[in-house]
Amino acid sequence: GEHNGLKKAWPGVVEAANLIGSDQIQGRATLPGNLCNASPAADSVPALIAAGAKAIVVGPLKKRTVPVEKVMIGPGQTSLAKGEFIEAITLPKAEPRSGDAYLRFTPRTEMDIAVVGIAISLKLERGVIKKARVVLGAVAPTAIVVAAAARAIVGSKLDDKALDKLAAACSAACNPIDDKRGTIEYRVRVAGVLAKRAAKIAFQRAGGSL
Repeated sequence: GEHNGLKKAWPGVVEAANLIGSDQIQGRATLPGNLCNASPAADSVPALIAAGAKAIVVGPLKKRTVPVEKVMIGPGQTSLAKGEFIEAITLPKAEPRSGDAYLRFTPRTEMDIAVVGIAISLKLERGVIKKARVVLGAVAPTAIVVAAAARAIVGSKLDDKALDKLAAACSAACNPIDDKRGTIEYRVRVAGVLAKRAAKIAFQRAGGSL
């Protein structure tokens, strides 16, 4: 997260990457490692997907480019074949008047695993949201792109009605497990609250005024 150009273009991705593990882990870890670990709660993954990132996959015979959302297929499972690894992750050039944000909720400390993570990227045209991507982490077997949540805010200036529809779509998309970090009901509610917050941050980063 030291790269100023990256911070300027995709601040949400940088925020998410900075949340992975401890300083010691960050010194050694890579984003492809976080991705290939295929944890449903991986912090970098929703932000990368929202940004439209692609993974460059190298195998014994060929190289292929795969959207990040196609890499994880379940907890601990990836779509990589035997002998394949991710050489790099590429991010598209950030468009003018666009912004992204990643927020996560953890019950206790920084080192904790996310109960809910949400990434939102959006682009404005004349102050109105022209396109959006909303991705939830930690609430389903893999990070999920929530098309209904993006539709809820496209065409709006992020008024309360649009925010409520966004929150409802995110809550409805949750398919979480009950575990010691949070009950299903709790996670579903938190997803909606976080979605509103992340949308406001991304909107302001894109130059929108609330």
